[in-house]
Amino acid sequence: MANELALAYGGYNTRPPALLNAIFMTTVNTAAKTLVAVASSAKAEHAERWKVGDHLRFVMMLMTWFAVWVLRALMDYFPCSVGPSHPFLLEGLSSVGALDIVPSSPPCLDMILHEDSDVPPVKALGKALSHILMLLNEIPATSRKYQFAVAMADKIVDQNAREGNVELLHINRVALSLAFSHTSGLLYRSLQSSQTVDNSGTWTSRLINSIPLGSYVASYVKVISSILPSAITGTFLSQNQRQLALASKEKADDVAAEKHAQELLWITNKMRSCGAVDEAVLQWSLASGLCSLSLTANPRVQGFIVKISALLLRDLIHANLEVPSQVKFRLLVLWLPLFCFADNGLAYPILTGNEKMEMERVMDDLISSLPALDQEVILTTWLQDFTICSSDWPNLQLAYDRWCQTTRKLIS
Repeated sequence: MANELALAYGGYNTRPPALLNAIFMTTVNTAAKTLVAVASSAKAEHAERWKVGDHLRFVMMLMTWFAVWVLRALMDYFPCSVGPSHPFLLEGLSSVGALDIVPSSPPCLDMILHEDSDVPPVKALGKALSHILMLLNEIPATSRKYQFAVAMADKIVDQNAREGNVELLHINRVALSLAFSHTSGLLYRSLQSSQTVDNSGTWTSRLINSIPLGSYVASYVKVISSILPSAITGTFLSQNQRQLALASKEKADDVAAEKHAQELLWITNKMRSCGAVDEAVLQWSLASGLCSLSLTANPRVQGFIVKISALLLRDLIHANLEVPSQVKFRLLVLWLPLFCFADNGLAYPILTGNEKMEMERVMDDLISSLPALDQEVILTTWLQDFTICSSDWPNLQLAYDRWCQTTRKLIS
């Protein structure tokens, strides 16, 4: 079906292949960096005579820019017929056996359509919506075109929903579900990269963190490494340079994680309005890896994740979603610790007082609908986290007391 779509749009099916385009962009970035390096050395105050390394750097810059020109010529004069220009136009779901929601290899365009749907406009609209949702993850939030892309996606989804056509509603459901999976995978990788940046510098830190209780020892080693000479700590860069590089990398990862978390909240709200919230609930109940990383994320990212979890739990009750009890159990077990340990300071308010009270009632109702053994696991986990965290929310004492009373009746 992807080939038929390419033939239907003959004017748009000749473009550079994705591999060649990726090589071109990598070469352009390398050439730009070498140009900046050469220009900086040339403009430096009290510039000395060029050394052999400076001449080699200048020659390398010229060769890199020549490679850019060659690649550009190949892309312009030797195009080939390919499918979508972006390899992740439609992201698939992870395998059922895994608990972490991480996008797998991109599926075929047919996944967004009914198997018996052969109407070309439906194919085009599904492709357009998938394309825009994918672009949201790529466009920087500071770009003036970002809000334009958000408005375009909003418009397509809302108009599809207003039409009430079965195929259009199916397009919304599948496209948003795949976008939820893709964005949650990007958020997972951003948090993972942000939290492992301190452990990737030297072989000594990687070795220490691999042993039991290594994270505690690593904190002391970090202090010692700031005092001892760099030759002893095993690093070749000066300590100030390494700290600046790590801080810059960590800040970039935090910004990316916050952007993906905000996009995930937006996608969640669109799925709720389109009647596809059950897909988000199922995926969220399997995101154990994302849940563990969110416990140590920065407060802004935690705020978005808490809001997503609260919305999905609330819809389980208010929207009367028919989901298996195992899904409810996994949602509560996974995300209750984040509710306890998330930063609820004044700088980053997450939920209002009324919203917190409503969420306690929602969680109480959900827990009471589960079997007694599941209630025991959830409430025991909650009590352990609630007694050691600084937050007074969520207070599930009523649910705990009710479970104790029900257990007493079973004994007598």
